[in-house]
Amino acid sequence: MSAEPVVLVTGAGRGLGRAIGEVFQAHGYRVVASDYDATLLRDRDGVDGYTTAQLDVTDAESIAGVARFIAAEYGRLDVVVNNAGIIRRAPAKDFSEADWNAVIATNLNSPFFLMQAVGKWWIETGKSKAPENSRLKLVNIASLLSFQGGITVPAYAASKHGIAGVTKALSNEWAKERINVNAIAPGYIATENTKALREDPVRNKAILDRIPEGRWGAAEDIAGGCVFLASGDSDYLNGAVLNIDGGWLGR
Repeated sequence: MSAEPVVLVTGAGRGLGRAIGEVFQAHGYRVVASDYDATLLRDRDGVDGYTTAQLDVTDAESIAGVARFIAAEYGRLDVVVNNAGIIRRAPAKDFSEADWNAVIATNLNSPFFLMQAVGKWWIETGKSKAPENSRLKLVNIASLLSFQGGITVPAYAASKHGIAGVTKALSNEWAKERINVNAIAPGYIATENTKALREDPVRNKAILDRIPEGRWGAAEDIAGGCVFLASGDSDYLNGAVLNIDGGWLGR
């Protein structure tokens, strides 16, 4: 069994997922960084504290395979961060079925089935072999659009409302199993997903005018919250959606 706690981060090839992996590594975790595009992880190969894995989060067998690999390789899995996500933008009247299905499959279906696979392993095998009173921490990346509707992103809003609901539903079932299921709702973070908004002068100004902090968030702002939800300090926190948004929702 690995002496280090092990965290699986999906969508870890760039942006928010990469920052989350790097911050966990700095806190002494063994990081299993996964992405559908293995080329995005090449520079992580051989880095101390990192293992990289190609993972198609929309494929059930790929999800189960990664869970089996981690359990076999390290004998433990302490934290899962469901970060992988996509966004498609179009007016609702023109939004395609293909885009709708792609967003729901990536942002909602895949986190559920990954948590299902890992939760099943923990309940049936992992918990009995883990140190006494240790807990499995499942962290979902939700969104401000878990609370709001957004503009021209109906599938994304639906998926992020859904992930907030799944977070609460699983916490109700699994708290007694020493599993914490929580989520973080990032505010407006400077990543590839928000590039179109930042490059639109009208939307960019409107967003910044509402954020009390007066700036776009950085990926590291969210990574610190993930580490908190993985720590023992959050053991009595379950089913929460923690917004880290520079004050946006309080405005």
